[in-house]
Amino acid sequence: MKLFSWYFRVPLIYLNLGAFVLGCAGGLLLYWLGGQLGGNFLNTATSILAPFGNILVSMLKMIVMPIIVCTIISGAATLPLKQFGKMGLFVCGWYFFTSLFAAVFGTVVAMFFNPALSVAPEKLLDESLRGQASAMAARSSAGGNAFLDILYSLFCNPFEALAQGKFLPVIVFSILFGLAARVMLDTAAEKKDLVSQHKIEGMLGLFDAFQTTIFKIVDWVLKYFPIGVFALTAFCFAKFGVALFQSYLQVAGCVICGVLLMILVCYPLAMWIICRENPYPVLWKLREPILTAFVTRSSAATLPVSLKTANEKLKVRRELSGFTLSLGSTINMDGACIHLPVFAVLAANLFGFDMTPGQTMMMVLGVVFASIGAGGIPGGSVFLLFLVLSGFNLTQEQTSIIVALALGINPLLDMFETACNVAGDNIGTYVAGKKLGMIELDK
Repeated sequence: MKLFSWYFRVPLIYLNLGAFVLGCAGGLLLYWLGGQLGGNFLNTATSILAPFGNILVSMLKMIVMPIIVCTIISGAATLPLKQFGKMGLFVCGWYFFTSLFAAVFGTVVAMFFNPALSVAPEKLLDESLRGQASAMAARSSAGGNAFLDILYSLFCNPFEALAQGKFLPVIVFSILFGLAARVMLDTAAEKKDLVSQHKIEGMLGLFDAFQTTIFKIVDWVLKYFPIGVFALTAFCFAKFGVALFQSYLQVAGCVICGVLLMILVCYPLAMWIICRENPYPVLWKLREPILTAFVTRSSAATLPVSLKTANEKLKVRRELSGFTLSLGSTINMDGACIHLPVFAVLAANLFGFDMTPGQTMMMVLGVVFASIGAGGIPGGSVFLLFLVLSGFNLTQEQTSIIVALALGINPLLDMFETACNVAGDNIGTYVAGKKLGMIELDK
């Protein structure tokens, strides 16, 4: 009982940090023991760990869709139409320009580090990675027009989208539903139609109550968080050990350096320029969603933690945070925009071709627009490599080699990449709140 009492009394961030450190140490120990005792021991250990981590990710994903629907509908219906349009323009502008900057910055970092492999790629790639890359290449070539596919997917049966976990159509439907409720509410008020007004207010009150209840479930899920963090971290390091660092040191170092500079320098600088305040206290308040993103490798799974942090620590109004963070978890992939140019430069070094200024420019724009379709799921950016590499006249075999290399190191890079994505979402939400006057300073 004393252990449970201590567990619930210690601040969650310290439990999560401790769980992460113990997970790293425990995973590396299991990896070493696996080398000593054989593969069966390691397979057994990882099979025991995996469910505890997967349960955490599943619980977070369980509440993501209800949160998106309730927060966006409530936000869109609460704000005046003029203010909602202003908010939408500001947030979309922030996401586009930070993604563009991240793509340019990632390209500059990649060209500065000029990543290459110390050994032939054939020695790093096993048959499973080659098979995965070939399967992805086949799916990519059969994918049709990527832009039109994304455009068409915005408008579909919302219940089907909910069931399949498709974020963009759910967001679009929720925005339209909330705006329609706002228009009807304003119309009823103008006509003094009290019956219609009370009906719509009652419906919106139901969404608010549902949202409050969902956040209580979030509190319960967060109690399990340290256990899931330990399991996810230990599983990753037990499975891959230090091999990722040794075999791909230059590539990994390039991406990690770019991501850390983006989080610790570029975002704070943008915040200081726009808001004229010290950005690092704000960044410190965001440590919990950033750590969550790092461990779960999913912007979508991190959304409940981001919303809770934005509302309680940054004091951002829910109608803003619900819109910006839900949208950002789907379309804002700054980490991918840094990550992808590194593999383009690696391809140039590996296969001996020069990237022309025109190809570089098209790659940057391609990375920005393709990142919209990455989705807030683990490893979502790997598929985008096919689009990025398509402008370099590589053979299908050469493209598959680069994608297979990306798959081999993706568990490590995806941690940093997702942390960058979530940091950008949360900082963008705070900046929008400051500029639009939607920070509750009196709380």
